Amino acid sequence: MIAPPPPALRSPIRRLGVTDVSRVAVFAALVAVLGLPGGFTIVSSVPITAQTLGVMLAGAILGPWLGALSVTVLLALVAVGLPLLAGGRGGVGVFVGPSAGFLLGWIVGAIVIGLIVHAGARKPRLWRTFVGVLTGGILTIYAVGIPVQSAVTRLPLAETALTSLVFVPGDLMKAVIATGIVMTLVRAYPRGFRRVWPAKSAKGAEPDRAAVE
Repeated sequence: MIAPPPPALRSPIRRLGVTDVSRVAVFAALVAVLGLPGGFTIVSSVPITAQTLGVMLAGAILGPWLGALSVTVLLALVAVGLPLLAGGRGGVGVFVGPSAGFLLGWIVGAIVIGLIVHAGARKPRLWRTFVGVLTGGILTIYAVGIPVQSAVTRLPLAETALTSLVFVPGDLMKAVIATGIVMTLVRAYPRGFRRVWPAKSAKGAEPDRAAVE
């Protein structure tokens, strides 16, 4: 008989419960709501929006897999035509336009954020959360989005990367806001993280607990 894989290697999708599905839906809706104010462009063909903030929060709060799933659900709804992106954009066309790589980068970014923020199943800390949202919410998304934008617009990669610098100040502000929200939730509502955090205190102490289904 083949032994079942350890819990860490089992597919997270198999462990989805009603609470998980609800969280995924809530964060998909959050990213959509953050697009309601719309977006604007300066020198780039990709609009500046607040929706990346929702991606940062999804990865940092839900973890890598549920965070990525919430973003995937949103993008699937966009693909079937719902106008859930900033400016009321929707439909398959957005996935072949200049912003296509950034949208796909949201999924990868949520995974990277969750892996860093919750590294070793530890409670989110200020520095690790900020590093996570910077790495996943900015660097990773840019790394996926800029080459695709360059290919679609047929502009040189270096020029596309240079024009994308206009996003950096706003994204840094979103990273600070996301970090503040996450750290506030760690203190005020740890159950929202669906984690059991091992205690760092003396032997036999009770672990810090978040929601466990």
